[in-house]
Amino acid sequence: MALNYTQDQVEFIVNQYRLNPSRETVETLAINMDKSVKSIIGKLSREGVYKKTEYTTKTGEKPITKLELVVELAELLTIDITALAGLEKAPKAALKALREAI
Repeated sequence: MALNYTQDQVEFIVNQYRLNPSRETVETLAINMDKSVKSIIGKLSREGVYKKTEYTTKTGEKPITKLELVVELAELLTIDITALAGLEKAPKAALKALREAI
């Protein structure tokens, strides 16, 4: 079975990624090593150094579901979650405003 990466290549890839753990680094490594981006990500993952990019909303916040907001509201109001059944269908902006008001 042929190896896709030599030990020197693995060390180079890992060191470069540790210096700047970003998607741009992965793309640059892929071009320089004549490999696919997925191949580089796979190798970095197997080496235990790859960090998945965290998703954020357009406003830069960590995403939260409406159900998570309703659970938060129930906790803030110290009531059973079943008392707020159906509230998860309300607009997210309204749920956030309600949470902030409490």
